[in-house]
Amino acid sequence: MLRHLSIRDFVIVAALDLEFDRGFTVFSGETGAGKSILIDALALTLGARADADVVRTGATRADLTAEFDASAHVTQWLDEHALGGEEPAGESRVLLRRVVDANGRSRAFINGTPATLTQLREVGEMLVDIHGQHAHQLLMRPDAQRTLFDTHSGLTAIAAGVTRAHRAWRDAQQALELATSRDRELQLERERLAWQLAELDKLAPQPGEWEEISNEHRRLAHSANLIEGVRGALDALSEADEAMIGQLGSIVSKLRDLAEIDPQLGDALAALEPAEIQLREGAYSLTHYAQRLELDPDRLAQVEQRLDALHSLARKFRLQPETLPQEHEARRAQLAALDAAADLDALTAAVEKTRQAYMTEAKQLSKARAKAAKALGAAVTTGMQELSMAGGSFEVALVPLAEGGAHGLEQVEFRVAGHAGVPLRPLAKVASGGELARISLALAVIASAASLTPTLIFDEVDTGIGGGVAEVVGRLLHQLGRDRQVLCVTHLPQVAARGDHHFQVAKASAASGTTLSTVVALDPASRIEEVARMLGGLEITATTRRHAKEMLAA
Repeated sequence: MLRHLSIRDFVIVAALDLEFDRGFTVFSGETGAGKSILIDALALTLGARADADVVRTGATRADLTAEFDASAHVTQWLDEHALGGEEPAGESRVLLRRVVDANGRSRAFINGTPATLTQLREVGEMLVDIHGQHAHQLLMRPDAQRTLFDTHSGLTAIAAGVTRAHRAWRDAQQALELATSRDRELQLERERLAWQLAELDKLAPQPGEWEEISNEHRRLAHSANLIEGVRGALDALSEADEAMIGQLGSIVSKLRDLAEIDPQLGDALAALEPAEIQLREGAYSLTHYAQRLELDPDRLAQVEQRLDALHSLARKFRLQPETLPQEHEARRAQLAALDAAADLDALTAAVEKTRQAYMTEAKQLSKARAKAAKALGAAVTTGMQELSMAGGSFEVALVPLAEGGAHGLEQVEFRVAGHAGVPLRPLAKVASGGELARISLALAVIASAASLTPTLIFDEVDTGIGGGVAEVVGRLLHQLGRDRQVLCVTHLPQVAARGDHHFQVAKASAASGTTLSTVVALDPASRIEEVARMLGGLEITATTRRHAKEMLAA
């Protein structure tokens, strides 16, 4: 579960540190106070997209850190990715951090180690499940209905396999279509590649060869200059009457004797002694080099001939000489691919093989969906009764497609009847705003109840409901909080009163004139005032205060 959230210079939050506990935690506050900013900050630590707008005005960067308890599953993932931290004995924690600078560039860290956003999202999905305030609007989209259904039903892995199988089938079909329509073009291309490959095979350029023989040519072409220069250097260092090594050796020897008289010469001696050693080592290296260096006109001619051949072929193919080995292998692979593409029988067989593989996986998905559809339909129907939609019903319809697609053999369609006596119709066509909000909430609660995610976040999912329905929502969220951590941003007093822990979000003006958001954990007395405010607005009366006490005591 989430233990700690640290926010620095994020939107209108200057500095904030929050500690969390188990159970049902609510966040409330006036409209515009920045309640959802907390959820947005947490979402960034979980890998959400970021831009420069999240950095507070006048700041250089936003810095967000979230600390969680780590389950055995999360700990295993961390170990597999070498991202485990050093926790105290008996504890297992994971620290997620996101830094976004004023230019919109971001960095991610897991337990202090740099990580990718993909890794942040992967571990985040194991830690937190966020239900946003616009979830009910997404329910109007068929793809969102399918994704929600497959996710709730634990079918995402099977569905992903179907998508991969469909892609393989489509790729095989496209390869066959291309080979059929371009048979003559492919033949001409094959002849061109075969000729180029024969030329390259004849020359057989090797990786790194151009650089190697270019260096050798430069050395052979300047052998006389090299020999003369090295001999001159050796003569100056060690062979002449006044050679450097001999002179420096005499100086060092003399200074050793003098340093015995005056130790202050030690620094000068310490600087010159290594110089003598380095000169001797340099002379040795030059001697060794000179012994290997010789004039070799025959080898020079061979190297020049090879360079000319490589350069000529590169010019013929309009390439850089150093790229010839890579191009050699690339043309070999291209020719092999064209040979395979020209085999229409093999391509036809591949289409049928991939089609059968797709149908096998798609039928398995259809069977699993049919079973899961009944369970989800019954569960949401029950939830609708609790959310003041008595007599209403919900169904997950699986509408067969004329041809299988990337997501299976059927379209997932949510259908609803708002009350008894009316037929089920597609959700997008019949549900009112209030009904859509309640159905979305029922789906969120049911999906969360079946989830193994330890922390659930509901960001104003109670929008569009009130009265007795709000009391039911508060009770349902409180029930979820009995065996996991539930965080909820709400504007409803009926929901806020059900919280085990309550934070108030407010806006304040800084000395600079900017607006900042603050968050305060409420004690029992402060909770009464906040719930009373939520009941009656800015003016709190004795009646609203008494009502707030009753709600909190219930």
